[in-house]
Amino acid sequence: MTQMRLVVVGAGGRMGRTLIRAIIEAPDLALAGAIEPAGSELIGRDAGELVGLPALGLAVSEDALEAFAAAEGVIDFTVPAASVAFAALAAQARIVHVIGTTGFSQEDEAKIEAASRHAAIVKSGNMSLGVNLLSALVKRVARTLDEGFDIEIVEMHHNRKIDAPSGTALLLGQAAAEGRGVSLAENGVFERHGHTGARKAGDIGFATLRGGTVVGDHNVIFAGTGERIELGHRAESREIFARGALAAARWARGRKPELYSMVDVLGLADF
Repeated sequence: MTQMRLVVVGAGGRMGRTLIRAIIEAPDLALAGAIEPAGSELIGRDAGELVGLPALGLAVSEDALEAFAAAEGVIDFTVPAASVAFAALAAQARIVHVIGTTGFSQEDEAKIEAASRHAAIVKSGNMSLGVNLLSALVKRVARTLDEGFDIEIVEMHHNRKIDAPSGTALLLGQAAAEGRGVSLAENGVFERHGHTGARKAGDIGFATLRGGTVVGDHNVIFAGTGERIELGHRAESREIFARGALAAARWARGRKPELYSMVDVLGLADF
């Protein structure tokens, strides 16, 4: 099979640069475009030189539509407003769209779902293969244990992260809620301050920590009477998210337009 031609949007960001390097180094992939917002000082720079590799002869551009037209897929770790716009363009170009962006509103989610009628979109709060396996384990444990085990989710990220709880924490919370057969919107507890009273049975609690350069730590605690089960994941490099995103792009190549998740990519739907 020929190399899959991929575009990286948000090319100058930390994840964008990691993705560009990973695509260049993968023998079955080819970099078809590197996109930055209009006005970026990086526009015109060679994409290879941008990540410390030899020149590719491919300049960073602001024209996403032109790049999408010459590609089979786009990898997107940007911001919600940009991802929604890129989803519409991916639908127009009928290409794969892998979305690792977090912090979407309900309106954003609806627009992405609409775009998936014309593009194969893989969207996840975390692209790590390990985190998505953890999510499946959380769902299974939550299904197995009753409300005698309280569920708490603790996450920590670097001090520059702008959304909270993290998309990964919400992914894990949703898995726990599905395992329990409840709604995260109704059972999630995202703030505790002052005289809160006793913990309500069935709550799914979240604690958010920010500091330093932490890539991402997540722990899901099932606390029962006299015992605790803790499931966790530590991200030590952004390369794990790039590997997962590229695996998702490969998997989605040639699939029908639909909104997919990493659960589909990993075949964990029936776990």
